[in-house]
Amino acid sequence: MLTLRELNRATLARQHLLRRHQGGVTSVVHRLAGLQAQEPRPPYLGMWTRLDGFARDDLHAALRARTLVRATMMRATLHLVTAVDFAAFRPLLHPLLAGAARRFPEVDFDAVAAVAERLLAEGPHTFNELRPRLENEFPGAYDRALGYAVRMLVPLIMVPTEDPWSFPRESAFALPGIELAADPDLGTFVERYLAAFGPATAADMQTWSGLTGLKSVLNGMRDRLEVLVDEHGKELFDLPEAPRPEGDMPAPVRFLPDFDNLMLGHADRTRVLPEAYRGQVVTKNLRVRATYLVDGFVAGTWQIKRTGRKAKLLITPFTPVSPEVLEEEGMALLAFAEPGAEARSLEVMT
Repeated sequence: MLTLRELNRATLARQHLLRRHQGGVTSVVHRLAGLQAQEPRPPYLGMWTRLDGFARDDLHAALRARTLVRATMMRATLHLVTAVDFAAFRPLLHPLLAGAARRFPEVDFDAVAAVAERLLAEGPHTFNELRPRLENEFPGAYDRALGYAVRMLVPLIMVPTEDPWSFPRESAFALPGIELAADPDLGTFVERYLAAFGPATAADMQTWSGLTGLKSVLNGMRDRLEVLVDEHGKELFDLPEAPRPEGDMPAPVRFLPDFDNLMLGHADRTRVLPEAYRGQVVTKNLRVRATYLVDGFVAGTWQIKRTGRKAKLLITPFTPVSPEVLEEEGMALLAFAEPGAEARSLEVMT
């Protein structure tokens, strides 16, 4: 049986939140099976908190080289993934994405996808550029429905720029120039998830990926997976050789960005987010706030306030905390996020 703390430490170990990963940006993104990237800045901060010696230019370079790409992937949301995983995962996610596109039944999906591919073969386009041209081809169609269908049905990547976080508010999309796997392996997909988020239930994996029917897939893999139970008798699947540290292993303070993988990788988030605090982290409009961990569990939220040349890290604790506990890691985060600030400080809100 795995206790809650053992489950917590196993997940933190795989997310490189007990010890920072010693390696490059591509290898850590591969080990994490991608990073949520709905907004440009969070992947940089998520990488900083997990990768030893991370420099912003390292991620810039990987995006420009297309060893890493930002694309619509799991849960039909934007993720930062390796080019190799884009090729392997995107075909597996196609049913999910196609199903999302069909929320607009009036769209001729195959025709829209074919026209979009023809237009994008000319070069990258923003969706504000692409939608009017699609309307010309499909008079009377709802322009937002056309754009959404293209996002879901056509494998695309976002084009990086020289912006500080690699992408402007309105990014251009392009055909990836990456050959998708002809025979993708769902078993490998399952193993990659467990390596990054396990031990986990079928419901956990379905929450992370957006795919359904994974319980039967996991059941079919019992001979190559380890089957465990948690404190409530719930069945958990895991890789036999995956790390599962003791529950009393020290866990350092860590700052996580908005929409971090750790908050989005499980149906049951109590392994890191106490249920009492869930409403303070996940808002009614489904925004997931930036959080910090103390002893491995979410203990509060944070935000950065920039005023002129001053930057302040504002901490909103859920339980009383001494600023000294958070100061070293918090000030290092602030220096990374706001390198141009001449004065930096940390304030615990009361």
